[in-house]
Amino acid sequence: MKALLVLEDGTTFPGTGFGAVGEAAGEVVFNTSMTGYQEILTDPSYGGQIVVMTYPEIGNYGVNDEDVESRKPFLRGFVANEYWPVPSNWRAAGSLGSYLKGFGIVGIHGIDTRRLTKLIRSSGAMRGIISTADLDSVSLLAKVRSSESIVGADLVTEVSTEEAYGWTAGTGGWRPAGGGRGNDAKAGGGAEGGEEGLFTVVVYDLGVKYNILRRLVDAGCGVTVVPSTTPPSDVLALKPDGIVLSNGPSDPAAVSYAIENIRVLLGKKPILGICMGHQILSLAMGAKTFKLKFGHRGANQPVMNLDTGRVEITSQNHGFAVDPDTVPADVEITHINLNDRTVEGVRHKGLPAFSIQYHPEASPGPHDSSYLFGRFIDLMRDARGK
Repeated sequence: MKALLVLEDGTTFPGTGFGAVGEAAGEVVFNTSMTGYQEILTDPSYGGQIVVMTYPEIGNYGVNDEDVESRKPFLRGFVANEYWPVPSNWRAAGSLGSYLKGFGIVGIHGIDTRRLTKLIRSSGAMRGIISTADLDSVSLLAKVRSSESIVGADLVTEVSTEEAYGWTAGTGGWRPAGGGRGNDAKAGGGAEGGEEGLFTVVVYDLGVKYNILRRLVDAGCGVTVVPSTTPPSDVLALKPDGIVLSNGPSDPAAVSYAIENIRVLLGKKPILGICMGHQILSLAMGAKTFKLKFGHRGANQPVMNLDTGRVEITSQNHGFAVDPDTVPADVEITHINLNDRTVEGVRHKGLPAFSIQYHPEASPGPHDSSYLFGRFIDLMRDARGK
């Protein structure tokens, strides 16, 4: 099945299609992780994007029912150098191509992903289109240039849950596919009372990864996940010990309702922001965000903890960052990226609120930053004591 990938600058990559038949446009970005493509596929933060894997062999260990991070893939398209149609792994329940086809995701392989990645690094992330239906590069170029930019777009409402639900599964044996929303995780359940954990936590679903929820359960929390548009009064009515702002896709500045809601909740409960949640919290505290040239996506990003001077190797996926020159005086920067010195963490000096740009829950990735869940527990413990 012939396929074409065309970028908005006119660069064309002919290849072979796999997954669904059709056409998909989105922002083309690359991820440097060597493994974990299924977790990457199901990370809602990739909503609106076409993901290029820099590791050359993709699909060789197949897919399974456990390594999912959301209810389905939300990315627009998938790009690989070499796709393995027949997996070889005892955990495999099917092939990557069949998985993509089942969710309507168009893929392309057999292209020079090294050249593509170098182009993105030098020119910046740009819009692109994959097609197995239209193989006319001129036609595809016109389509991609008329497609929507991710700047100014709010894709959070596309990936967020439509109704609140409780979550009970930890990392010790997470549920296949449903990921914790099974018989013992009642949809619509509440955090009030803490019957399922030491602390009660409400998670704003901006595009949450399941492993954030699992790690909160591991830390002793009863967890309720709520839609991204949930009013602060509804959150406070659940009487949580703390609030988590999850990861998510698109431009954080466009998610104005979340920024306003968190501004209201600041100081009322301890708050932890992760990735998009970090950006939303920073905007609510008065900072501004900007779009990175090509973003940070991979499982090997070095971050320095400015409190300890220690370096953490982190899992990351974001295309926007907090502008350090706009961080207000009552907020301090706690972590920086050692590759480009961008802001990777902040905390409020007087209120129980902190956030990190990267993923302490990893999946995929290293666990150097797992301590941050313990820091959040300490914040809730201190607030409860007061």
